[in-house]
Amino acid sequence: MNLTLNNGVEMPALGFGVFQTPPEVTAASVAEALSVGYRLIDTAAAYFNEREVGEGIRRSGLDRSEVFIETKVWISDYGYDRTLHAFDKSAGKLGVEQIDLLLLHQPVPTRFDDTVEAYRALETLLDDGRVRAIGVSNFMPGVLADLLERTDVVPAVNQIEVHPYFVQSDAQAADTEQAILTQAWSPMGGITSYRGHGERSTFDDPVIREIAAAHGRTPAQVMLRWHLQEGRSAIPKSVRSERIAANFDVFDFELTTDQLTTIDALDTGVRGGPDPVSVTPEAFGRDIPEA
Repeated sequence: MNLTLNNGVEMPALGFGVFQTPPEVTAASVAEALSVGYRLIDTAAAYFNEREVGEGIRRSGLDRSEVFIETKVWISDYGYDRTLHAFDKSAGKLGVEQIDLLLLHQPVPTRFDDTVEAYRALETLLDDGRVRAIGVSNFMPGVLADLLERTDVVPAVNQIEVHPYFVQSDAQAADTEQAILTQAWSPMGGITSYRGHGERSTFDDPVIREIAAAHGRTPAQVMLRWHLQEGRSAIPKSVRSERIAANFDVFDFELTTDQLTTIDALDTGVRGGPDPVSVTPEAFGRDIPEA
């Protein structure tokens, strides 16, 4: 199942994420995911496992053209020239000449001029053909509007926290208004298992479990199907073979309209990850090594 981005590029709707996946197991996990059928791999410079993602892709034996690679520039490399070099670092570690989708990982409101210059560098990379599509991550509506006012290319993707306990309807609506695809990180609410929601976890939610039982599916599969049917991209992660496979096995059943609405209604409005406005170089700066 593919989604067409606003520049005509086709991207698999369901991808494989490697956030917090240790480098020593990343290559094997990526190769496993590709053997199952995933064709979108999502990583980031700040995950410090791009090199291993590239190795996993090579181990798969798939042709480069068969794998959609998505990565992100970290805030320490914002600014026009620094961001151009950030591409070189990521492409070098991944072992590729072209990146399919390159995002700015976070907005930096306290240094928004640098954020704008970073995005202008992405526009240059797009124009030069070194990337096929560009986008952003964790850009809330106000910041997104500010970026659009000062740049030329509308982002193809905005990757944000979306799961049944945190739907972010306003951010999704802002994306839709500009024909920006919303891509969900923590799409199954794994982040709710340890932070932000007390003892509540989407995996144990009785409503989700009831829907899963009705379909003979797992709660994780129901949540991923919810994303796909509502038109979002999702990037689940796991290092366990059985879960990697199960998370991809979501294309042969369908939730009802009432079930989709019921899952939407679980929204608590409570963010599990860091608030994007809190991300500053002083608090989150980290050096991204050379390739």
